Amino acid sequence: MKVVTFEHNGRQGFGALKGNGIVDLTDAFGSAKAFLEGGEANLSKANDLIERGDASISVDDVRIRPPVPDTHKLLCLAGNYQSHVEEGGGTFIGKEKTWPRVFMKPPSTTIIGQNDTIILPRNAQKIDWECELAVVIGKHARFVEPDEGLDYVAGYTVIIDVSERSLEVPDAREPQDGDEWFDWLNGKWFDTFAPCGPYLTLTDEIHDPQGLPIKLSVNGVVRQDGNTGQMTYSVAELVSWSSNLVTLEPGDIIATGTLAGVGATTGEFLKDGDRVEGEIEGIGVLVCDVKAE
Repeated sequence: MKVVTFEHNGRQGFGALKGNGIVDLTDAFGSAKAFLEGGEANLSKANDLIERGDASISVDDVRIRPPVPDTHKLLCLAGNYQSHVEEGGGTFIGKEKTWPRVFMKPPSTTIIGQNDTIILPRNAQKIDWECELAVVIGKHARFVEPDEGLDYVAGYTVIIDVSERSLEVPDAREPQDGDEWFDWLNGKWFDTFAPCGPYLTLTDEIHDPQGLPIKLSVNGVVRQDGNTGQMTYSVAELVSWSSNLVTLEPGDIIATGTLAGVGATTGEFLKDGDRVEGEIEGIGVLVCDVKAE
């Protein structure tokens, strides 16, 4: 099942894809987050409604919104693909010698949806792309064992972790330890820097998240091309690790890190007028245009 949050005739709705149409499930569940909070009972109810219901709304007639627009948490992974670590000049020391590196983005201002616009802020210089598999949590998780991690996943979507590689700060700053780290982190936080979508593909369609082709194109030119099987830490391991840091709630999102092919490697960055497309097989193509602030 693929579910979608959409706007139609001035109203935000929630539904499921059926052919080229949407079965409106808004009256039954209200929102994606409410649907996820209901667990297996809601999934069974939705399947029945989809089977009996008409796809009365055309996908072409709606504005597709982020799959879970009111998520509480957006957790992101840094350095979860060896190829990305090494293209940036780093050394991969081995999975057994380190732990996942998790940071957060403010979801209410960074997350945008299909065909929304990535804004290049005026105090930024080198805006980069990172296409990633995003995991959407389906039930509360705390101190989950790695072999149980997938049991807490509702489904998957596409996310682009947009990143400022050279944050512009006032010249008067006195250098301190930690500046480089905080400049990197703050460069992840700009408005619109987490396009997400277009759909949420539930686990009944994706049984193994570690074998999905993933790629990103800028203006039709493929920049990233690989497979989620190249992750250092698997989805199950990331859910487990994250649940040791915070309580995961239905609708929370974990962006699982990116592969090689980012703009920093070649010195090419996003500019006004660009079009970015992130694609993961079985989920869909996330499209956003780029505009200078």
